[in-house]
Amino acid sequence: MTSPHPPKTPPGPSNPDTLLSNRPFLLFWTARVFSAIAFQVSAVAVGWQVYALTGSAFNLGMLGLVQFLPMVVLTLAAGHAADRYDRRAIVRACQAVMGCSALMLAMGNVYGWLHIAGIFSAVAVIGAARSFEHPTMSALLPGLVPDSLLPKAAALSSSAIQTAFIIGPALGGFLYAAGPAAAYSMAALLFLSASLLTSFIRFDRVPPRWNSRDFRSLFSGIAFIRSRPEILGAISLDLFAVLFGGATALLPIFARDILHTGPWGLGVLRSAPSVGALAMSVFLARFPLEHRIGHLMFGAVIVFGLATITFALSNSMLLSLGALVVLGAADVISIVIRMTLVQLSTPDEMRGRVSAVNSLFVGTSNQLGEFESGVTAALLGTVPAVVVGGMGTIVVAILWMRLFPDLRRADSFERRKS
Repeated sequence: MTSPHPPKTPPGPSNPDTLLSNRPFLLFWTARVFSAIAFQVSAVAVGWQVYALTGSAFNLGMLGLVQFLPMVVLTLAAGHAADRYDRRAIVRACQAVMGCSALMLAMGNVYGWLHIAGIFSAVAVIGAARSFEHPTMSALLPGLVPDSLLPKAAALSSSAIQTAFIIGPALGGFLYAAGPAAAYSMAALLFLSASLLTSFIRFDRVPPRWNSRDFRSLFSGIAFIRSRPEILGAISLDLFAVLFGGATALLPIFARDILHTGPWGLGVLRSAPSVGALAMSVFLARFPLEHRIGHLMFGAVIVFGLATITFALSNSMLLSLGALVVLGAADVISIVIRMTLVQLSTPDEMRGRVSAVNSLFVGTSNQLGEFESGVTAALLGTVPAVVVGGMGTIVVAILWMRLFPDLRRADSFERRKS
């Protein structure tokens, strides 16, 4: 006899037809937006305050180093932790630590006891927390949605970051006009709100845990990537493409000396890649990629290189903005495909360590890309340096198509066998 009350479908990531009905993903996405905006707000405030206090460009460069070093030192340990412990607890704790650090900066400004050493200490703590937060959030995402929705979820997750890149700096500058404490207080509020939202994420199935205590397991993510040509090709492609295509590091020179614009123009130029990236993220969330993903990824990297060359040769503000918008859009296509391929090719118990290595590669490529652009510009000149970088990106894409033929021929995002 049929029951008059059919069983209810349990909530959670395994059943929803759309991401809008997936409460864990919505909490994850909102928390990621809050955390990313908070970081951008605090970064703008810290940069302005350090320069106001010291007038030293060297100290501004040291801010980047203070954030970069914890990532290099801690990222592999972060991946180890993400595979062994509750990923939600790690993310929640990291966001709370960053919120408390921002709150300390706000209170130091209100009561007048904050000095430059305190600012650098807070930045180092935030950098250490982000070293754990970023790879853990990447590893957390596949457990929140079914495999069929992961490409769309990856696109929306990328849109969270791009939204922060657009909103965060503007919000930080606006709040800083009322005083640094206002900016830091907003950052603290957003970080702590993100931590609270993360605590509400629930699974309908508990992801498998990995319990090894072997020290060598810290490096097992690297060994796993080396054993999977598809993952190695995708991650190394991003590493070298960004390494050569770091035109954004030279935007101040293009704004002032080539496009003859002021600080407002520099701000618009900095926002342009994120505008293109956000638009493409929304498009991919609405129309997810399904076939010929290998060709699309390599094509996107080549378009990235062509847009970089176009930007370098442009003397028109409008053309330069268009090139940067295309550059950002192409970058997101590559990021979404790479992220989805890596996650679906990695067993859940390895995702933390693999995501940590991926984060380390991406972070290193961004930092080294800026360094490479600066050194090349000093040797060759600004425009030739960016042209050479764009050409290098294209050469890498063509070379990688030959070195990783399976990656080039990848057709769909179906889960790979481990």
